[in-house]
Amino acid sequence: MISNNRHVLSRKLKSGLSIILNRPEAINSLSEAMIDRMNTLLDEAAADEQCRFVLFYGNGPKGFCAGGDVKELARLVSLKQYNNVDSFFRKEYDLDLKIHLFPKPVVVIANGITMGGGLGIAAGAGISIATERTRMAMPETRIGFFPDIGSTGWMFARCPKGYPEYLGLTGYDMTGSECVRLGFATHYMKSENIPRLTDILENNELEGGKSKQEILNHLLGKISGLLDFSIPVNPAMDAWVEKYFAGKSDIQEILVSLSQCHEQEDHCSEVFRSIAERSPTALMLTLKLLRYNEGRSIADVLATELKAAQFITRHPDYLEGIRARLVDRDDKPIWIPARIDLVDPSEFHP
Repeated sequence: MISNNRHVLSRKLKSGLSIILNRPEAINSLSEAMIDRMNTLLDEAAADEQCRFVLFYGNGPKGFCAGGDVKELARLVSLKQYNNVDSFFRKEYDLDLKIHLFPKPVVVIANGITMGGGLGIAAGAGISIATERTRMAMPETRIGFFPDIGSTGWMFARCPKGYPEYLGLTGYDMTGSECVRLGFATHYMKSENIPRLTDILENNELEGGKSKQEILNHLLGKISGLLDFSIPVNPAMDAWVEKYFAGKSDIQEILVSLSQCHEQEDHCSEVFRSIAERSPTALMLTLKLLRYNEGRSIADVLATELKAAQFITRHPDYLEGIRARLVDRDDKPIWIPARIDLVDPSEFHP
C-alpha cells in the first residue's frame, strides 16, 4: 500500500516501511513539509511492532537527494523570516538525529547525487548503499554555508586522518567506491542491481532475531550477493591529505602549505584554487566547527551546528553565495570580507 504525500511517498511492507523521496524535478531537495512528513513516518515506524526496518530511496534519474531547498531558504532569508529559516534547520537536524538513534535498522539507497540533507539521511543509516552513479560531496562553503548534518563530528570516527578537513573545506566530489572507502557509505553495488535489491527488501518477510543488530545482520544476509566488496584503496592520496590537512586549525596555514608543496603539484594548485574561491567566513566557521566537534556526541554536534546555521544565514555571504552560484550563476560572488586574513574568528562562538 502506498501512502501519497506528493513529495514523500511511503509503502508499508511485509516487514518494514519504504520512504520514497518524490521530487525528482529538484533532485528530491528537501522542503520543510517533506522533513515533517519523514519525521512523522519514522515516529510511526518506531511505534509499529510489525515494522522491523525502514528503507529510504529517491525517485528520478539524477539522485537520491541534493540536499535542502536552498533557493527557498534564500527567499526566506531575503525577507528576514529568520524564525522560518531556523525552523527548517531545527527540523532537519532533528530528522538526522532520529535516524542516527533509530531503534530499528535504516537502509538508504544513495544512488546518484547525495549531498547536504540527503547525506544527512544516509549518514545515520545502518546500511547505506552507494553505486557507480553515486556522487557525495559537501560543497556548502562554495555558497557561503558550511558542511552540516552532523558531519563536523561524525567524520572523525569514519574517515582517514585529514579527510574531515579536506572534504569539509574543498567540497571534494566522491565517487561511489570512494564513499565506502572514506566512511560515507557502508556498502557498494552496481546500480543495475537496485531493482533486485528493492524487491528483496520490500517483498520478503523477515525472520530471525528481534534486536536491531540481529535484524541488520539478517538484512545484510539477504542482499550480500548483490554487493561488491572489492573497494579500491588509494594510499598516495591518503598520505597527501593527511600531510596537508590533518589537525590543521588555520586556513592560512593550509593555503601557504599548498602553495609551497612539491608533491602532486597540479593537485595542490587545484585544491588551493578550490579553497580560495570559497567564502572566507564559511571556511573559518567550518574549520572552527571541525576542531570543536571532534569526539562529541551526535546530539551535541547537531546542536552546535544549529547555532552555526543561525549565525551564517544572517551573514551576507549566504545570500551572496546562492545568488552567484545558483541564481544568477555569474560565478562571481563578492565575499565580505574578501580574504581569510580579514575574517574575525571571534564572530562565532560554538
